[in-house]
Amino acid sequence: MTPPDESGPAAGAQGEPAEETAPPAPGDQAVEEEAASFRLDPNTASYEELQTLPGIGPVLAARIIEYRETMGKFRTIDDLLAVKGIGEKTLAKIRPYLVIKE
Repeated sequence: MTPPDESGPAAGAQGEPAEETAPPAPGDQAVEEEAASFRLDPNTASYEELQTLPGIGPVLAARIIEYRETMGKFRTIDDLLAVKGIGEKTLAKIRPYLVIKE
């Protein structure tokens, strides 16, 4: 019975390195730094460029382009909420990668 208890802490030690890579709090800074060097203007981004955004696939990329062609330029990033399929969660994911240039 003692060996399983001993293997338990050993397994816990193996779990600790996973915890060291797990805290994505510094990852948030990495995302912000990456986003700072990678910003798209949804008014000018191509279909392919839009698909590089997290959570934006072919359908949403096409909807963004269709919206801007029929309704005009996005004035703010929040205007993307008017595109069908983009809600608060999706917008929160892509916001660090967007910029509206005038």
